[in-house]
Formats: sequence, structure tokens, C-alpha cells
Amino acid sequence: MVCEGPNQLKIRSPLLPERHPVQDFFVCDIFDAAPKGDMASMEHPVFSLSTRPDLRVRRYEHNDAWIEIKPSSDGLATIHDRDILIFCISQLIAAINEGREVSQSVRFRAFDLLTATNRMTNGRGYELLRAAMERLAGTRITTNITSGDKEIMRGFGLIESFEIVREHRDGRMQEIEVKLSDWVFNAIQSQEVLTLHRDYFRLRKAIERRLYEIARKHCGRKPEWRISLELLRKKCGSGSTLKEFKRLVSKVCKDDETSDHFPDYRVRIEDRGGRGKDIVVFESRGSIPSIANGKSEVRELDPDVYHQARLAAPGWDVRELERQWRIWMEMSDGDQPRNPEAAFVGFCKKWNSRRKAPRS
Repeated sequence: MVCEGPNQLKIRSPLLPERHPVQDFFVCDIFDAAPKGDMASMEHPVFSLSTRPDLRVRRYEHNDAWIEIKPSSDGLATIHDRDILIFCISQLIAAINEGREVSQSVRFRAFDLLTATNRMTNGRGYELLRAAMERLAGTRITTNITSGDKEIMRGFGLIESFEIVREHRDGRMQEIEVKLSDWVFNAIQSQEVLTLHRDYFRLRKAIERRLYEIARKHCGRKPEWRISLELLRKKCGSGSTLKEFKRLVSKVCKDDETSDHFPDYRVRIEDRGGRGKDIVVFESRGSIPSIANGKSEVRELDPDVYHQARLAAPGWDVRELERQWRIWMEMSDGDQPRNPEAAFVGFCKKWNSRRKAPRS
């Protein structure tokens, strides 16, 4: 019996206290995650190619889509700043493929990001990382481009915020937390991402990185893709004249002809006398495997997992869900999950939450 009054006894719970409450952020702990980029910013010229602060307000229109990018006083986010987003996207996609829950806030060790993206790990490397996060947070975007089947008509940053959680004694960042924008997180949840070659982080020139992104998005698994030099300049977001842009692309083509350094694709220019008629050709090197007869390479699932799938998606035919999952794995260009059972159950949960179960 419990006494009432000021000296009443406090009943002790039969449960131990929750010593480690559920975190509202995702910890990056997958060290071999394949690099991933979101398709929207691979398609559109979101990032600056300049090595100097780019203070231009740019607007890109193509067909019915438009995007306006406004810099902060530090300038537009650069294509090298994009490394931070690629690292975060890669970690979250790898976790989703393992059936783990993810969050819009991502926490990681600065050293892990620097090494994963082939950056310097000295004091200069940490300074550049800090400046990159400031530009990502300061660059504002307004667009009608859909991301994850959602049309966003408001301004937002490439990242909503960042926080340096811990620092070394010498002031270098040790642990960082980044909150991704709705735009990027919607793309992750909808698997609107593509795998990038690891040598992407070894490309020295900004124009090379941008050309690779465009080729990866448009050429993809196809044997060849062609684009006019003028439209390519527009997609790159280059501020150069057409003549200067042709010189820059020609240098990339010449270097690739000599060293075969350009990842996944060969690139060349078909000179048609200038005046906007020149064509840039990307040819697949065959390093990106094509989808064979719609059959997934993911191994057969453990029979026990179908019971978990039925609990995760009541009312659905789990064999049909498995077929949809395998198609989705192929079409989303996803890597083979380390734990296919957990990934399949996670897929079933998301499927059930987004769709009404059929009537029995």
C-alpha cells in the first residue's frame, strides 16, 4: 500500500530506466557504402563550377521545369561541396537497403567523410569542410521540380542546418550533425538516386565532375548518349562563352583519350563547324551492368521472412510484394543489400504505409 501525504512512498517501476532513448538522428556507420547522388541535382545545374565565390543568381528552365538558385554572401555551393550530400545520401541508402530506419538528421565523423570522399585530412581539409557546409546551408533554391512525387514551391537550402557536435583540442571538427533538406530527403526515401563511380572523387576539375553526373543521369546503362554542346553548357550551368566551354570540354576529351581516366564513359566531341551545332558524345565503357531480362541478382529469401512480411503488410500478397521489391531494386539502381530479409520487410512496411491494402 502506498501512503498519501508529503512522505508518501514512490513506487519503483518494474522496468529499468531507459538509459539510451531513441535518437532523432541517424549515425553514419557504414564504411563501404557505394557513392550515391540524387537525380534531381544531377539533372539540373544546382552547383557552381567556379573555384572563386560565385555570387550569381541563376535560373535554369527546361521544358516545364525551372529552378532558381540564390547564393549567400559566401557564394553558391560548389560541385566539390556536393561531396557532403553524396556521403550522407550514400549512408542513408545503404541503411535503407539493410532495412534500418533513417532520419533527416545525419551524424558522422568528419574524418570518415574526408576519407570516403578522397579529401585531405590535414587542417586545411577540415577548414574546407567547414566552408562547404556554410555554403550548402546558405545556398537557397526555389523550384517546381518534383522530388519524391512532391512538387516543392518554396525556398529551401541544400541542407537545413549543421552543427559541430565535438571538436578536437586543436579546433578541428570531430563529429558533425547535418539536417538534410526536404528536397534531398524526399529523393532518398523515393530512391531517386544513382550509384556513382568511386573515381568520381578523384576527378580534379569541376567540369569533369559535372560532365560525369550528366552522363550518369542521361546515358546511364545505354551504349551511347548525344547532346548538343550548347545544351550541355546550359545543363552544366557554365558561365563561359560557348567558345570557351568548347575548349574546356575538348581538354577533358583529349585527357580522356590519353589516359582513359573518365569513369564509366568515354567522351568526345563531334565538330560540326561550330555555331551551336557541335555534338558531345558519351559512350558507355560497359562498367555499369545492364538489367538482364528483369531478373534480380538478389539471392533467394529465407522462408521465415514471409511471415514477417505478412505482419508488416497485412492484406497484401507477399509474393507479389517480393516481385515488386526485386523490380524496384533493379530499376532504382540499388546495390545488393547486406541483409535482403531485413530490406524486404522494410520495403513491405513502406509499401503498406503508402497504399491501402486490397479488400479480401
